[in-house]
Amino acid sequence: MPIIDLNADVGEECGDDATLLDVVTSANVAAGGHAGGDEVLRSTVQQCARRHVAVGAHPSYPDRRNFGRLSMKSEYDVTHLTDVLRHQIRAVAAACSAAGTSLTHVKAHGALYHDAASDDAIAESFISAVAKVATEIGSNLYVTGAAGSRLQDVAEASTVRFVAEAFVDRAYNADGTLVPRSQAGSVHEDPPVAVSQALSIALNRQVDTIDGTVIDLAARTLCVHGDSPEAAVMAGAVRTELIARGVTIAPIADVDA
Repeated sequence: MPIIDLNADVGEECGDDATLLDVVTSANVAAGGHAGGDEVLRSTVQQCARRHVAVGAHPSYPDRRNFGRLSMKSEYDVTHLTDVLRHQIRAVAAACSAAGTSLTHVKAHGALYHDAASDDAIAESFISAVAKVATEIGSNLYVTGAAGSRLQDVAEASTVRFVAEAFVDRAYNADGTLVPRSQAGSVHEDPPVAVSQALSIALNRQVDTIDGTVIDLAARTLCVHGDSPEAAVMAGAVRTELIARGVTIAPIADVDA
């Protein structure tokens, strides 16, 4: 039976992180670009450490006004964006060190996630930032992102390990991309729908798309957005049902240790 990591985006000051962290095995902690940072970041990492939840950095374009959901790729060259992201990742790494835990991975947020999936220059900036921080802190960080993306290609051409991710609370297009949040039905708010999608991905490596087709989708980690309605309830229901079907829930960092 499969082993799946259950992750959530936290430290964004808009969800029930405490309850969510009792359920997931990995956390992507907002690094201050779109939300969180400073004391919120440190407190969130401490909560992760107490629960033995693997900690990842969740950097974004520096755009708190729009929660990092608007593309800013035209405003950065490769070097500048790499520096911006490196600074955010290092902030989470420092919080991990202070809390007595280790940074294990990095996952882009919002528009940066989607840009890195489709744009070589953004993907290269992202991977470069991760590789630099990994060298600086002496840790083998992995990157979480969309399967079959440009980010995966760039990561696999480098020394950075890539782990494919899928979402239980977002609808998919037939081409494997996420349905834009501006479109009706893009976010699953009903826990049974999220559970059904999680089971399909974990057990069958497939997902039903918004147009009714079924596509292949292989992933080793499943995400619940911390800012989604009923995120903690949804994550708990997903975890319970996966375990009931014989799926082992464990952080990637432990599985591949």
